[in-house]
Amino acid sequence: MSGKLYLFPTHLGDTELSRILPAFNLELIGNIKYFIVEDIRSARRFLKKCNNDINIDELHFFELNKRTETTEIRSFICPLLAGNDVGIISEAGCPAIADPGADVVAIAHQHNIQVVPLVGPSSVLLALMASGFNGQSFAFNGYLPIPKNEKSDLLKKQERKIYTENQTQIYIETPYRNMQTFADILSACKPETKLCVAADLTLPSEYIQTKSVGAWQKKMPELNKRPCVFVLYK
Repeated sequence: MSGKLYLFPTHLGDTELSRILPAFNLELIGNIKYFIVEDIRSARRFLKKCNNDINIDELHFFELNKRTETTEIRSFICPLLAGNDVGIISEAGCPAIADPGADVVAIAHQHNIQVVPLVGPSSVLLALMASGFNGQSFAFNGYLPIPKNEKSDLLKKQERKIYTENQTQIYIETPYRNMQTFADILSACKPETKLCVAADLTLPSEYIQTKSVGAWQKKMPELNKRPCVFVLYK
């Protein structure tokens, strides 16, 4: 009988885990010996934060990131096929959302392995919840292109969906590029389009504001190196 593949959400920053994760997650994670993670060092820190009694040396880690070969990913389910439970841990938030863990989940389904998503923080959903925008029709677009012309063209194209399809548009960005992307959004979009900026979600420094693009152009908050979600609507 195959093991189960558990998807463990993690914190979005330096937050007490009791505020954002159910006790069930913390209890369950202590019983698993195999983990698929983006970065082994940060995963080890997270696991010790979950339960200081966890013996890290007894655990087995598979590293899954942009450098991992597709052929290697298939070997990650071997412990599952041998009857062991396996956990996927993202660097921040929910596994398989803007995260390479989705590749493992897809392979697990091909082998009829049970996939168990667990409750925890998702910056995308938290930002949408707090934006005041349409939560019934929305698109999570991930990262915008880096070249300015490509970024501007895509923003204008997706902004049209806001007005023609009543669809909220959601973006994330690498923290050190926040201010450039913020400025590019303000440059590309109509002054009347609404923009919600959601930074440091779940942290003591949490910042969430919804204003028109025109209003944001008058004063931009400092977002450099702060995890941030940008949400557009009308």
